[in-house]
Amino acid sequence: MLEHIDISDFKDLVGKEVIGFYLVAEKELRDGKNDQYLRLRLQDRSGTLAAYIWKAAKTTSETFSTGDVVKVKALVNNYKDQIQLNVSQIRFADHSEYNIEDFVARSKKDPDALAEKFFAFVDKVENVWLNKLLRAIFDDKETFARFLDAPAAKGWHHNYMHGLIEHTVTVATLCDFVSELYPVNRDLLLSGALLHDFGKVFEYSSKPVIDFTEVGRLIGHLSLSDQFICEQARLITGFPDDVLLNLRHLILAHHGEYEKASVRLPQTLEALVLHLCDNLDAQSVGVAQLLEAAPENAVWTEYDKLNNRYYHLTKI
Repeated sequence: MLEHIDISDFKDLVGKEVIGFYLVAEKELRDGKNDQYLRLRLQDRSGTLAAYIWKAAKTTSETFSTGDVVKVKALVNNYKDQIQLNVSQIRFADHSEYNIEDFVARSKKDPDALAEKFFAFVDKVENVWLNKLLRAIFDDKETFARFLDAPAAKGWHHNYMHGLIEHTVTVATLCDFVSELYPVNRDLLLSGALLHDFGKVFEYSSKPVIDFTEVGRLIGHLSLSDQFICEQARLITGFPDDVLLNLRHLILAHHGEYEKASVRLPQTLEALVLHLCDNLDAQSVGVAQLLEAAPENAVWTEYDKLNNRYYHLTKI
């Protein structure tokens, strides 16, 4: 078996030929000036990058599918400060040729440490009803295992295994800090932070390629989170309607704008703060991932399609 070269190391191999096994995260047959070409996004545990097949693209495309592992021979290229592969040979790889764990991207943070921090925030919630709700959800070992493994996104931020709990812990940390600065209900805000993206457990399938589930694409994680929380609260005898109503608003409003798929605009201080803390972490990590993927001497990152801009690599 070939020694695996991580995609993150390709920026040190510009101009060199590489041979290895990589997972096809995306595959798109495109029309060029003279002929069709194939654009791939290849993935391993360290990240992803674009790869191009310029010859016999259509017939080559028929030999493997998205989600397959392929063996490639390619030249590492730096095009407009972006590392990519020009593939000369590619073939479907048999399961006996690789270890699938080599292609599952993971958080760089220890999941056990993230779990410890997460439950420390649960313990901080003093409101008896909110604490009961959090315990009812996360003390279930099967439920927490799914939450711990889940990604937080398909392509922009925390798009890797354990990404959801990493994002959730950071948002809770920000909300906990902000609760000392503004007149918010800390128990409500922390509960919203811990639960705001829970529906992503149902929204994404994550192995080996992160993609939307059918219910995730049709319903979305805000509504899925709201539905799940309502179901769990109904199982707690006497759970107050006003507590549930305010918590639901945090969940349904945390995207902040209708244009960004928010079900409601934030209409409480806690909902506004949660939205801002959530967006701060999501955007900061998304940009940090672009900066990290840039070649050593690059001046600008890859184009951010979500926010319609490049980012300058600060070197002072």
